[in-house]
Amino acid sequence: MSATMGDLRPASGVARWRTPVVIIICGCAIALLSFGPRASVGFFIKPMAQDFAWGRDVFGLALAVQNLLWGLGQPLAGAIADRFGVLRVMVVGALLYAGGLVLMRYAATPLSLDLGAGVMVGLGLSGCSFNLVLSAFSKLLPPERRGLALGAGTAAGSFGQFLFAPLGVALIDNFGWQTALMVFAGLMLLIIPLALAIATPPAPAVKAGIADQQSFQTALAEAFGHRSYVLLVLGFFTCGFQLAFITVHLPAYLADRGIAAEIGGWVIAAIGLFNIMGSLSVGWLQNRVPKRYILSGIYLARALSITAFISFPVTPTSAILFGAISGLTWLSTVPPTSALVALMFGTRWFSTLYGFAFVSHQVGGFLGVWLGGIVFERSGSYTPVWLLSILFGVLSALINLPIVEKPVPRAIAQPA
Repeated sequence: MSATMGDLRPASGVARWRTPVVIIICGCAIALLSFGPRASVGFFIKPMAQDFAWGRDVFGLALAVQNLLWGLGQPLAGAIADRFGVLRVMVVGALLYAGGLVLMRYAATPLSLDLGAGVMVGLGLSGCSFNLVLSAFSKLLPPERRGLALGAGTAAGSFGQFLFAPLGVALIDNFGWQTALMVFAGLMLLIIPLALAIATPPAPAVKAGIADQQSFQTALAEAFGHRSYVLLVLGFFTCGFQLAFITVHLPAYLADRGIAAEIGGWVIAAIGLFNIMGSLSVGWLQNRVPKRYILSGIYLARALSITAFISFPVTPTSAILFGAISGLTWLSTVPPTSALVALMFGTRWFSTLYGFAFVSHQVGGFLGVWLGGIVFERSGSYTPVWLLSILFGVLSALINLPIVEKPVPRAIAQPA
């Protein structure tokens, strides 16, 4: 049997209690916990600004640093997880995440806010967010369970976003923002025992003469020399650009058109709720439809929905409908993207290679947020960035079509 097929078997040495159901449940719980606080940080801006007289630019810089370091730290965290196992990375990531929230609670200067909410939380996310959960699923679960599990892990992150928002508001209103951050920090420590269920074994040392045991450098050279992987990474840039721009600037866009803030809240809630359905549906569908067609369809659907949204007068109904459609395609790119990486290159260096794809996603997100603010300040309109989002969506729909969905050809080891 080929080396690639061997990569698709569940990891050996998995304890009996770690059944596929236990692995999926604990992995989804980690995704839920890690995604919640970062999605709720916006609720802390107003009370902290009142206490410290900080402008929104102070928080904007901290959150920009967080997103960028989350992306840049992902390949490093993935490489360490591939070499030494997911558990160690998860533990360090959870401690950094919790420590960053504690430092944010005691932040008295913009620099301490940048270190806590920016650097520590960003690096913590790279070590314990749903990206490494998906990596563990790919290595521990049999192929027939992977598609739905990848969708469930992605949906769990979205549910954490939906769940932690009202929790954060309730804690702030009743106990203050300081207590809310400490509660969130304590919840992040739950990731450590949960990570025991998705621990992956360390990779064996590379032995001379074994063709299918790659080094780190060989794996990167193979991936970035493979056209399908490069196309996949380029398409993921669009995903980050669109999501970050909509997340940060949609509320202001709606307010500019006279839509009440409560309606804006329902739009964001619709995105979170419908993303659960979208991620689970795509996780199920990718075992039945070529993944490149799913990705192409998602990017095209986003482009069409944005076109329709900005082409007609914005009403509460159209805004909520846009939120629902956006939710269906929100993180639905993640399951087929991660599955294609595992299919093309196996799971030996999955965390690393998916991590580099995620860097592209986060760079796109950084540019989406930054350009949205720059363009609006200079032109008084978001229209140029909306049009850019449409263009990127169409281009990504096209560049995903030539992706070849099969393992990369590798030399078979010959006897001495």
